[in-house]
Amino acid sequence: MNAISTNRKKYFSRPADKLFFTFGLLMLCSEIWKQLTLTFLVGHGVYNLWYFPFQLCSIPMYVFLALPFACPEKVRRALLCFIMCYALLGGTIVFADTSGLHYSYAPLTVHSYLWHFLMIGTAVFSGIVFFREQPRTASSRPFSRRSRLLLSLHAFAGATALYLACCLIAVGINLSLDKYGTINMFYINPDYPMQQIVFRDIAARTGNLPSILIYAASTVFGAFLLCLIWNGIFHLISSRQKRNRNLP
Repeated sequence: MNAISTNRKKYFSRPADKLFFTFGLLMLCSEIWKQLTLTFLVGHGVYNLWYFPFQLCSIPMYVFLALPFACPEKVRRALLCFIMCYALLGGTIVFADTSGLHYSYAPLTVHSYLWHFLMIGTAVFSGIVFFREQPRTASSRPFSRRSRLLLSLHAFAGATALYLACCLIAVGINLSLDKYGTINMFYINPDYPMQQIVFRDIAARTGNLPSILIYAASTVFGAFLLCLIWNGIFHLISSRQKRNRNLP
């Protein structure tokens, strides 16, 4: 009993852990409802591989469930960075073309919108947690601007490794299950024309495979810009806190 309590304390040792795990459970339960509804109500008992839960917007569900158990600090920071950069990008860019959010069954459409609003909200929360959990110097003062930037870039490298790994897994799923139905995880199935806004026009000029590579590279670049924006916000907050401490 003591060992179980010790492990639980170890894994849920940070104040935000319970919230992250709650986010993950909420998303998991809603995803199970979505899959059952799509299969039995919309699909009349036939499962549609197109809705397999492994898109960029699905990954936060898995990350939130794993976050409380990510003991190495660099792994935890990478996961937080993934949410605050890649998940934030995926949650916001979808509103440039909302056609993919609409279903023939209205509750599924509501679920889709709420899912992406939750992604945006939890990404902002993750950014706040990332800043608050930054290491302190021996004098208990925040890192310098350069040290903070290096820390953010290191975390972003880990987040990008996760994104690219998910892309490879998505390609593997696409090619493995292609013969069983229409499937396009991460929208990078080389057997299907690029559907994402802007990139489908690029595909018409460059071909499908180059447009997929451009799409993946653009996602990394967009997330990198968000990382820099976050770092700028961290610097402004830290500078204001420093000025407040120096006030008489």
